[in-house]
Amino acid sequence: MNPDRRLLVRARRRLTVQVAGAISALLALVGALVYCFMLHAQSTAAERDLAAAATSANIAYPPPCVWLYELLPGGAVRGSPGAPASLPVRTALDRVAAGGRPSVAQVDVAGRAYLIRTQRRGDAVVQAVMDLRYHAAERARLLRTLGGAEVAGLLAAVLVGQVVSRRAIAPLGEALSRQRRFAADVSHELRTPLTRLHTRAQLVSRRLRGGTDPILLIGEVDQLVAGSRQLGEVVEDLLHSAQFQRTRRPFGPVDLAALAADLAAAEHARAEVQGVSIEVRLEGPGGHVVRGVESALRRVISALLDNALGHTSMGGHIWVTLRRDQSMVQLTVRDDGVGLDPGDAERLFKRFVGTGFGLGLALVREVVDDHHGTITADGVPGDGAAFTVRLPADRTRTRIRRPPAREPA
Repeated sequence: MNPDRRLLVRARRRLTVQVAGAISALLALVGALVYCFMLHAQSTAAERDLAAAATSANIAYPPPCVWLYELLPGGAVRGSPGAPASLPVRTALDRVAAGGRPSVAQVDVAGRAYLIRTQRRGDAVVQAVMDLRYHAAERARLLRTLGGAEVAGLLAAVLVGQVVSRRAIAPLGEALSRQRRFAADVSHELRTPLTRLHTRAQLVSRRLRGGTDPILLIGEVDQLVAGSRQLGEVVEDLLHSAQFQRTRRPFGPVDLAALAADLAAAEHARAEVQGVSIEVRLEGPGGHVVRGVESALRRVISALLDNALGHTSMGGHIWVTLRRDQSMVQLTVRDDGVGLDPGDAERLFKRFVGTGFGLGLALVREVVDDHHGTITADGVPGDGAAFTVRLPADRTRTRIRRPPAREPA
């Protein structure tokens, strides 16, 4: 698992735990409040009912779950039918009979909890006793219900946390993906122009050291200047493509024939070092002007030439052919190099699909698609390859006046 993937997984798990913990804590707080409210309600109701029973209930017919005891003259005690034999609490009866204040207390007798109220009723002393086991049973049922709700809520909180974390982390994943893609695009797109500039600068340096008249190298220096300007255009395009929402640059007329000639001249130094010739051919009548972004289309032709140079051996040839076919302009870059398997033609335009395939052709397809065109690949193993780009022709202009490209020195 790559580091970015691990980072996203950790962030998603942490957010899931935080969301689930927050929801579980909220459910626990609500459960605690409900339980406390029930305890208070039970206590209040029990004391109220017990006070009413001690004040006016008939000893022979007490309310449900309540028994009454009366202290008779002479110290005898009379109780309700069925009253527990372990009751009453005689000390409380004697204290109130001696003039003490009424009392309410919860006591445990013989393993059972009772709420007891002792008070005077006229000249007699009465003790009302309530069995609290039914209250305890209700609280136990409530606790079981709250526990089940907490478990169910925890499971639901985990699911909700996963959904929330995935949605929350998705922008981060997209940002990391864009960052990786931008880094890959930059490294690939800058490699070709930098290699071209470095090769030409080496040749200029070598010729100057060999005693060549600097006047004769003006063309090479102009190519260096043009190459550095084109490198700046590539950087600008990459910065545009790095934005979260791609900003479409205005289209204008672009002469593909002129671009092909310029790039063939720019690659002449590198091709010469590799012993490869580059030839530009214009076939058929009509201009070769399309509508698009010149810097982007320059990158398309540059990438195709770079790909051809990378797969053509010493003594090989590269042909750049342009023709106008009704409403389309067709550009073909063909070489007699190592060729390609026709079964891999479509995979060539995917990003990093295996050894031998790279990023450049994937970027070429993106640019061509943005210009409403198509690109195809054809070839035979060991007998060269051809890449054909078809773009809509510019119907408003058929020719652009441009200064002629300088012949390579």
